[in-house]
Amino acid sequence: MIEHVYRRASAASLVSTVLVATDDSRIADAVDAFGGTAVMTSQDHLTGTDRLAEVAQFLQCDIVVNVQGDEPLLDPAAVDAAIAACLNDSSVVLSTLRTPLAESDASNPNVVKVVIDLRGDALYFTRASVPYVRPGHAQAQAWRHLGLYVYRRATLCALARLHPTPLEQAEGLEQLRALEHGFRLRTVETLAASPSVDTPADLDRVRLLMSGMPQPASVIPHA
Repeated sequence: MIEHVYRRASAASLVSTVLVATDDSRIADAVDAFGGTAVMTSQDHLTGTDRLAEVAQFLQCDIVVNVQGDEPLLDPAAVDAAIAACLNDSSVVLSTLRTPLAESDASNPNVVKVVIDLRGDALYFTRASVPYVRPGHAQAQAWRHLGLYVYRRATLCALARLHPTPLEQAEGLEQLRALEHGFRLRTVETLAASPSVDTPADLDRVRLLMSGMPQPASVIPHA
């Protein structure tokens, strides 16, 4: 699975280098086997943000993208759209993706929902079904969050220095740390909703989808 994610991230036009940050030598060996680049990190990190920050402190770049390893159908164009949100607006220090929420996913706690303001900035992320609509009122747009983050490197390092927050721990959602500390998080709408792999059933569904579609050519990015 990690190879598919690596290839799709590499295919994004605004990405110059792809690294796999891991504390598991089996993952590192798998990445090495297909010609990718893995970076071993501490085993003590509680979240992907913290793990990424360990690697980012040694990188010479302004923008860092966090692509989670359970997104084998990630759309490279969606990655570019999230990056562009930071590149095109210097006030945006964090960005992520959202897509319309399917009614069938509303009560699924494995599908993370996001509530946004009128600018598209995140108000809250939750595993619960939101927003609640009172009887007789129009249905408000519900959004599913896609687990990809774009950080300004300084922001990423600052977040990793902060302690986990109450809502972050309650929901099990690392992005809530940013909101609880007052960081503005821009969300970008995309219709390229890639199913993540959270359960064995998800894995079976993704395998079926991938069996009938062409895959991006392996691209080993330059440093």
